[in-house]
Amino acid sequence: MKHILIVEDEPLIKNNLKEFLELEDYWVWEASSGVEGLEIFERELIDLVISDILMPEMDGFELCSRIRNSQTGKFIPFIFLSAQADFSSLKKGYQYGADEYLVKPCQLEELKLKIDALLERNQRIHQEITSLLQKSTVDFNKSPETPKPQSENQQPEFSFLSEQLTITPAEERVFFEVIQGFTNKEIGEHLFISHRTVQAHLRNILRKLNLSNRYQLVRFALENGYKPQQNLENC
Repeated sequence: MKHILIVEDEPLIKNNLKEFLELEDYWVWEASSGVEGLEIFERELIDLVISDILMPEMDGFELCSRIRNSQTGKFIPFIFLSAQADFSSLKKGYQYGADEYLVKPCQLEELKLKIDALLERNQRIHQEITSLLQKSTVDFNKSPETPKPQSENQQPEFSFLSEQLTITPAEERVFFEVIQGFTNKEIGEHLFISHRTVQAHLRNILRKLNLSNRYQLVRFALENGYKPQQNLENC
């Protein structure tokens, strides 16, 4: 399940968007200002942001700029949904880093099409980065403590990674799933846990390894010899 952050100070609009998106099987976070939205974005693993522009404390332009300048927000899809229909505002929105700019009122089905397209694009980017990193010429020569290469049908030695990186065995299973390019939903299905549990494990892994996102985690794994296994059986 993808996580969408709605940043909107009009309660009726915010509630209508939340209800619509939840019916479309998205997990929705909501904020009433740019400040609150940024706090949620920095705390949770958000897949896409929908934001108004004119809001108290911090407007949508500054929110978009803050997210784009953060380590975790450079590639996060960002949609402006605003009543400001003038070309100047639209141009400014794209200059600040928005992927889409929709004018209120908009058709919810149009919004859904934009969301699906942006999320699919991000998934393709993630898969391509994972594929390129797997094919990279990184030197995997390690010290004698390096785990022994796994045979085709052998599961990775989870205990080694857990001991070396102080992550739990459950987090380690999520680690190996993530670096193979699986989504939270797919990982949950493979490991028989909820997507919320997957998200919690991933957040802990990133914090413990001092990383910001999945891309950095894949690079970390490959550069340190933890190459994704191609034929892992479910754990």
